[in-house]
Amino acid sequence: MKHFSQPQRSRPIERSLFRFIWKYSKRDQLVLLLVTTTLFPLLFLTLELPKRIINDAIGAQTSTIDVLGRPVEQLNYLWLLCGGFLLAVTVHGLMKMRINTMKGVLAERMLRRFRYQLIARVLRFPQPYFERISQGELVSMITAESEPMGGLMGDAISQPVLQAGQMITILSFLFLQNVWFGLAAVALIPLQGWLIPMLQRRINLLNKKRIKQVRALAAEIGESAAGASTLRINGGWRYRMAVITARLGRLYDIRLEIYQKKFFMKFLNNFITQLTPFLFYAIGGYLVLQGSVSLGALVAALAAYKDLASPWKELLAYYNQTQDMSLRWDVIMERFAPSGMVDETLMVGEPDDLVHLKGDVVLDSVNVRDADGNLVLEDLSARLPAGKVVGIAAPSEEDRRAMAELLTRELLPSVGTVSVAGHDLSKLHQAVIAARIGHATSRPVLFQGSFGDNVMMPMRPRPSGAARNTVQFEKAKKAGNSPDPHDAPWLDPSLAGFTTEGELRDWWLKLVEGIGSETALFRRGMEQRFDPKTHPILSGRLVKVRAQVQQAVRDAGLRQHTFLLKPDQYNPALPVAENLLYATPHAPITETVLAEQTDFLDLIKELNLDEDLVALTQDVVDMLRQIFGLDGTDHPLFRKLGLEPSAYEAALALVEKTRSKGADVLDHKELAQLLIVPFRISAEQIGPAFSEEMQSRILTFRQSHSTRLMATLGDLFVPLNIDQFAPGLTVMENALFGKISDLAGAKGDELRKLVAELLVDQGVRDLVVELIFDLPIALGGQGLAASFAEPLAFSRATVKRPDILILDSAMSSYDLDTRISVHKNLRRLLPDTTLIYLSDSFESPEVFDVYYELRQGRLVTDEVEDAVVEDGAASADLARKLRALEQTELFSGLNRRQLRLLAFSARWYHADVGEVVFLKDDEASDGAYMILEGEAGLYLPAEGQADRLIATVGPGRLVGELGLIRKEPRSLSMIAQSDLTCLRIGEEEFFAVVENDAATAFKLLQVVAGYVSN
Repeated sequence: MKHFSQPQRSRPIERSLFRFIWKYSKRDQLVLLLVTTTLFPLLFLTLELPKRIINDAIGAQTSTIDVLGRPVEQLNYLWLLCGGFLLAVTVHGLMKMRINTMKGVLAERMLRRFRYQLIARVLRFPQPYFERISQGELVSMITAESEPMGGLMGDAISQPVLQAGQMITILSFLFLQNVWFGLAAVALIPLQGWLIPMLQRRINLLNKKRIKQVRALAAEIGESAAGASTLRINGGWRYRMAVITARLGRLYDIRLEIYQKKFFMKFLNNFITQLTPFLFYAIGGYLVLQGSVSLGALVAALAAYKDLASPWKELLAYYNQTQDMSLRWDVIMERFAPSGMVDETLMVGEPDDLVHLKGDVVLDSVNVRDADGNLVLEDLSARLPAGKVVGIAAPSEEDRRAMAELLTRELLPSVGTVSVAGHDLSKLHQAVIAARIGHATSRPVLFQGSFGDNVMMPMRPRPSGAARNTVQFEKAKKAGNSPDPHDAPWLDPSLAGFTTEGELRDWWLKLVEGIGSETALFRRGMEQRFDPKTHPILSGRLVKVRAQVQQAVRDAGLRQHTFLLKPDQYNPALPVAENLLYATPHAPITETVLAEQTDFLDLIKELNLDEDLVALTQDVVDMLRQIFGLDGTDHPLFRKLGLEPSAYEAALALVEKTRSKGADVLDHKELAQLLIVPFRISAEQIGPAFSEEMQSRILTFRQSHSTRLMATLGDLFVPLNIDQFAPGLTVMENALFGKISDLAGAKGDELRKLVAELLVDQGVRDLVVELIFDLPIALGGQGLAASFAEPLAFSRATVKRPDILILDSAMSSYDLDTRISVHKNLRRLLPDTTLIYLSDSFESPEVFDVYYELRQGRLVTDEVEDAVVEDGAASADLARKLRALEQTELFSGLNRRQLRLLAFSARWYHADVGEVVFLKDDEASDGAYMILEGEAGLYLPAEGQADRLIATVGPGRLVGELGLIRKEPRSLSMIAQSDLTCLRIGEEEFFAVVENDAATAFKLLQVVAGYVSN
């Protein structure tokens, strides 16, 4: 038996919150402590001076008072003491403000450091850990749950010293007045010091329970939101709401108990605090009557005790806060210190040498286990030769993913080693792996930004210049954040052997062409808008080709399907504003932007255009309401209009107002909210509601007032001119200098193809494809089609010219001929790179220099059957069942856990020649039979005649599943035609697999469809 050691649990950031605070802010805490001590003399003065004012100034027996050997008038002395008191109070307040500011800065800096370290640890988490923890939970802990810690990080040392120092100062003052005053003040403090922390500890335990319940509730809310449709369809919403009600009930009970204990603790604390003034009044009054102390001293003592309550209360609150935050720290650290994290030294800084990995990949007795300790990859030993083409067929997606993650060090072996070019993969710096190993999949993870940002991610390994904003950079360094400036140049073409960004872009274009995606990217690029300042060559070429394009359109007989832009004609494909001005906007016009153009709106009113446009808006909104209703704004047809849902909703609310009161009652904001509808939707989209009379009127205003209107809009719009580029039009529209009609249908596709061919002939294809670099990518790549996601994944993996390229089902959407072409191009572009193809199967495995099959975590060769690890009879039998099942087409794609459960429950079944396995009309409850060896005949009995042979079934065939599915008796008899070996799969286990694995259910559907076709 092979033994393995589980990875050690990773060390947390620090064992305790206070160790973290002291380690990273020791100097700042000490400086803050020194500044804090300056408050105590000032505090003593604010206590002593009122007593002096009452006793020595107001209560003086003579009109002249001796001060430091000099006589001072009583009134002047009073003003002197009052002035000193005001000065002491002012300086004391200013110092407290300064201290609080210093604490705030320190708290935010430490919180920033803490959050940065948590996020940095997330990037080091082992990949399997993300399957056991939700993203929402991580986000909540880094943001909301860590937020309260910031306050304590600033108060850690100065707060207790400040409050304790104030208490000591006040108590010293009280003892100096009279010993009994001091004793009365401290008499009940020990009781509070024992009782309050004891109660707080109980509250802290309840808070820990509360946090766990809140997290569980958050998970249930997320699950319910994601599965709302399923709950409705399957009638599960009431039970689900009952489950959530139970969770809310537990949370309610915990919070109620917290409130009861918290307010009881406050009652006790306040009651004990109020007992002390009783002692002051009783004892102090007695001493005054006895003449032992002066009335001024008693008044000062009462004022001092009043000030004593605040620091004592703050000290108790500080203790409660430290207990609560320490508990919160432990809870967060539990989640951010999983076992198997990537070693921090392998991700920080730069490697000594960015070595190339141009050597064999060697797997030496590698075992990989999942988080539950089950084997994922078992006893892998293989050599993948450098510079060759390697194929690894793995029917199980789980196996393919594990192999890819093993070769990219996302998974670490529990036993054995993976070495590349003589280097132990587990000890290489992450920068080496990132630079020398490329990994592409058909479903890449994308980040918000642009297409180019995602493609060039590997080419930004480190900053290559200094920070532009040095102030922010220094703040980041003080907070222990990344030492790499965000605003410095990051692109490093030399990583791929180039010297300029232009050369790198040319290389990317070659890669795109090589993988056969330039056509799809070119088509998308034709629909892009761009800034002519960024792409001056392309904008100039598009203007020059316009006459040729328009002539080609006429020659092809497609003119009637276009709306060419002409200054004396209304263009139905343009919105009202662009027709009125005969101009296109630099950027899309929103209701907010339009509302800011007050001069333009006033001129619209002056020309009496507002009434007509508002009436048009009313008709359009009524039409949209009939089609889409109030909640149909997520429909693709609505999105095609280019109107924001918020603008539509605002216009809906204002339409009724204008019907009853007219357009005159609208202010600038409301008028803009209405006009945005015809300003974003064209006459062609509006249809008959946009009359020819309205078009003629707008055209008339264009001729007479467009210059005045343009002057009120500044540089928001650019005039349309056949000799100038129009930034508001797409590449296609600029080349055509017009729009393609929405009604063109198939003719529109012909037009696009015609213009595209002309642009390719003019040599601008690469310039258009480069526009894809600016294509915005939404959060998580939402809405990006596979035809763009796959080229992006290829580009990102290959743009750095890796030594090893892993293609994990990366061409799943390509046909065989395209895949062969792509492979040849990749081999030509990357002649020295080791290419490793991972897929569920390969039609022509002979094309690979080295070929392996990965089945149930083991590399299958001719000697596999003799290489079983003898872990005992039970384990050997389970392994034999696993190999038997995964070699069948129906179950080969099952994930390992389900296949292991299926194998565990399956039973061996043997039948000799002629033996009956089951007969027609038998109950199907005994299960289905997976034939592994031998053949069986399926017979239809006939009364008075010999049974008729319907079919002969052999290895890999599942028999009897129809009876299980339909819950009916057997429709045929099964009789062994040779010695037969099967695995019998029980009814419950069969349905568990079919119901939980879509791929197996689909394959079963194909099998059943085959029965029907036969």
